[in-house]
Amino acid sequence: MQPRNMSMSGVVDLAAVKAAGEAKAKAEQARAQAARTGGTGAVAPAALVIDVDEAGFERDVLQRSAEVPVVIDFWAEWCEPCKQLGPLLERLAVEYNGRFLLAKVDVDANQMLMQQFGIQGIPAVFAVVAGQALPLFQGAAPEAQIRETLDQLIQVGEQRFGLTGIAVDPDASADAAPAEVPAGPYDALLEAAASALDANDFGGAVQAYKNVLTDDPGNPEAKLGLAQAELLGRVQSMDPQAVRKDAAENPGDVNAQIAAADLDLVGGHVEDAFGRLVEAVRRTAGDERNTARLRLLELFEVIGPEDPRVTSARTALARVLF
Repeated sequence: MQPRNMSMSGVVDLAAVKAAGEAKAKAEQARAQAARTGGTGAVAPAALVIDVDEAGFERDVLQRSAEVPVVIDFWAEWCEPCKQLGPLLERLAVEYNGRFLLAKVDVDANQMLMQQFGIQGIPAVFAVVAGQALPLFQGAAPEAQIRETLDQLIQVGEQRFGLTGIAVDPDASADAAPAEVPAGPYDALLEAAASALDANDFGGAVQAYKNVLTDDPGNPEAKLGLAQAELLGRVQSMDPQAVRKDAAENPGDVNAQIAAADLDLVGGHVEDAFGRLVEAVRRTAGDERNTARLRLLELFEVIGPEDPRVTSARTALARVLF
């Protein structure tokens, strides 16, 4: 089987928007903590390839996928194609220098994981990005196609989830213990906000993030979390069919277009959401124009300022404003 083209369609739903926001926030927080403490958090090249079992899967794969795409190689000792693919993936993990982490799963010893991923044959390669599982390919594929798939995976991780990979120190020892990152003063509040999001208590999450921002207005995790919690709270009680019908029948109604844009974004239609609000700004003036503009800026916060779709939409917004 040839590597499949990477696509986030069908994956970026309400839960994935939430996961993306949390992943971006955690990555930004880790980088900020490292900068404050003078550390790099760098790992040895050998630490880019890890053996994973069922007991450590959540820690080693799901949690790590919030900072770097994790590629999973399902293999077995008796599998001849695995003996060709495994060393190739290990070499690429080192060559890509922290842009992805390779997790190797022995299916004979981890039957439950094999069943959970629905694997029918090995070798099988999956990826987990911000907690979202994606099938990549099955069988010993050619190196050129594997590289193409990995490049697409990394691009998705960067653009959709804000994952920039992990730092690698070529001189570090694989056995060296990573430095402990000191707990920040807002950990309890941020944890409370995350728990509220998990429980779909979006009002509680909004308040918890606002409590952090009261003392630390520039806190990146709180800013991102607040924008996301407010978005999820707004769409929670919407009737999607009614909202889209209203927007289609009333193109000049700013509130109808704003509601539809929220649904667009939660559904993964980022460009549609941005384009809808840029058009609303173009069509209107005064308070209505400002209302549409402010909502657009809020949605930029959900996606992240470095995303190229945000950059493009900012340029389009500037053109209609000036």
